[in-house]
Amino acid sequence: MSDHDHEHGDTPLQAHDRLPLTCTRSGSCCHGKMVWLNPWELACLAHAHGETVAAFSARCCEFGGIRLRFDGPPGWRGLPACRLYHPEQGCRVHAARPLACRLYPLARERRGKQTGYFHQGRVFPCLAGCPEVVALPAQSVAEYITNQATAAGEQAQDAYLEVMQELADGAFVLLVEGGLAASGERRTLPRWRALSEAHPRALSEAIPPEWQEALTAPALEHELEDPARFAVSHFTLLQARAQECFGALRDHDRLRDASCLMMALALHLARALGAEPRELGARWISTAKKHGAHE
Repeated sequence: MSDHDHEHGDTPLQAHDRLPLTCTRSGSCCHGKMVWLNPWELACLAHAHGETVAAFSARCCEFGGIRLRFDGPPGWRGLPACRLYHPEQGCRVHAARPLACRLYPLARERRGKQTGYFHQGRVFPCLAGCPEVVALPAQSVAEYITNQATAAGEQAQDAYLEVMQELADGAFVLLVEGGLAASGERRTLPRWRALSEAHPRALSEAIPPEWQEALTAPALEHELEDPARFAVSHFTLLQARAQECFGALRDHDRLRDASCLMMALALHLARALGAEPRELGARWISTAKKHGAHE
C-alpha cells in the first residue's frame, strides 16, 4: 500500500543521498500546510497538551480529528500558521509533533513491505522558505530520519495502514458473507463510491458521532509508548464494537448501512494516513465486483 505516488514529478531519494537537511527552525514550514493525523498522533498531541482527545480535537483539528487546523496568525508569505505554532516560541508541542512534521521536507511511501522517501517536486522544497540551509551541514536521508526520531511515528503509520485494510475487509464481509452480493442488489457499491469521492468534511459527517469517537479517540492513553500496540488494541476495540452492532444482522437494508459505515471508517482513516480515498474506493469496488457484487 502506498500513500503517495510520483505522478507530479516528485524526487525519489536513497538513504545515502545528502541534502541540506539541517533545519534553521525559521517556522516557514509551519505555515500554509496540511498535516493529517492518525489516531495515535492525535492522542500524543492531546496528551502533550494535557487535554482529552475530544477537547484537543475540537480546538485544534478539522474533520473529526484527522487534520490539524492552520488558522493561526499569518507568517511566511502571509500564509496562516498551524494552530500549535507560536511566532516567538515555535511549535508548542515539538517533542510530540506528528510524523509529517518530523519528516518535512521529506515524505514517505509504503509499497508492500518496502518503504521509500522522496521530496515534492524537482527542486528541494526548503530553498524557497529557508535558502540559508545551503550554508549549513548537509545530512544523508538516513541520518536525517534518525535525527528526527521518526521510528515511533513510522510504526504507527504502518500499523494503521493494516487497521484501514481490516476495516475495509469488514465492509466486504457484510457485503459478501451477509448475502447482499448474492442477492444481486446494486445499491451498496454506489454508496461506497460516493463515500470515496466525498469531501473530507462530508465523509466525516457521514459517520455517526459515536463511531467517529471510536475511530479517532480510543481510551488507550496507557499504550502511547508503544504505537504498534496502540493501533492493534484500537482495532480490537473497533472489531468488538462492530461484532456487537452488526454480528446478528440479516436484514439487507441494515446490512447495507453497516457495510457502508465500515467503508466510511476505512476511507476516513485512509485520508488521515495521507492516502487517496478515491483511488482506494475504486480498488475496493473492483475487488467487490470480482466477488459477485454489482454496481
